[in-house]
Amino acid sequence: MNLHRASDHWRLGLLLSLITAACWATLPIALKLVLQELDPITLTWFRFIVAAVFTGSWLGWRGRLGGYRALDGRNWAMLGVAALMLVGNYVFYLLGVQHTTPANAQLLIQLAPLLMALGGIWVFGERFRVAQWLGLTLLAAGMGLFFYDQLAASARAPGYVLGSSLVIVGAVVWAIYALLQKQLLVRLGSMQILCFIYVVASIVLLPFSDPSALLRLDALHWALLAYCAFNTIGAYGAFAEALAHWEASRVSAILATTPLLCIVAAWAVHALWPQWLAPERIAPIGWIGAALVVAGSAAVSLLNRRR
Repeated sequence: MNLHRASDHWRLGLLLSLITAACWATLPIALKLVLQELDPITLTWFRFIVAAVFTGSWLGWRGRLGGYRALDGRNWAMLGVAALMLVGNYVFYLLGVQHTTPANAQLLIQLAPLLMALGGIWVFGERFRVAQWLGLTLLAAGMGLFFYDQLAASARAPGYVLGSSLVIVGAVVWAIYALLQKQLLVRLGSMQILCFIYVVASIVLLPFSDPSALLRLDALHWALLAYCAFNTIGAYGAFAEALAHWEASRVSAILATTPLLCIVAAWAVHALWPQWLAPERIAPIGWIGAALVVAGSAAVSLLNRRR
């Protein structure tokens, strides 16, 4: 099988990875505020339907909707599995949130980019030098310390094990989706892949959603909902293009910093509108873990890069 290889535009891949991380870091804050008025399934369905309409319209305007005719049975199977994996990521994550705290779920889902890094090495043969392996070790150790700090208070809560297990399953299926998407870039453009996934996700989630609830939103929550919807387009569009220009393992290292960016964004929102969001609380061991995550991410992504 002809495996996908990243282009030589590593700077563009780095920029797109940072944009993806910034989008995903601010998304949980907006979601938390919208969930005050809207149930999780309807919110997720709305994000996917808006993404499907805009992405499909853009592809139609560019005359690129016909690209699917070139797919064989193997590619269609991969595309279908990728769509189901992304939907599964959302479903398992939402089920996990029902049994554990949102902060716990948000931290555990960050196992996904680490799993994608390992998958990139195993599936695509992406090569790590000593500096990259050291960085990956630091990144994993830092995430462990950060998890320990943030999750210690939740470990004794009812449903913690079940909820955490569901979120971890969500991380696994997301990593599978990401690796399938990278391979599908051999036959389709990133927007064509995402358009199909958005359409499938919209259809799958529709029976479980309540579109009439949208009519009860006020202007503020409509604005936040719109941001959540367009965040989907921007984040996954940038993520897909990043995979086209940079190795999956290095894209994943940048995405691993998302929890730290989210903390910064949460503090900014709390400073400006304290009634909206409570501040994050991090003990010294958590800050040590955060520093290791940043150092490990930098080592994996930037040191000894291929020239």
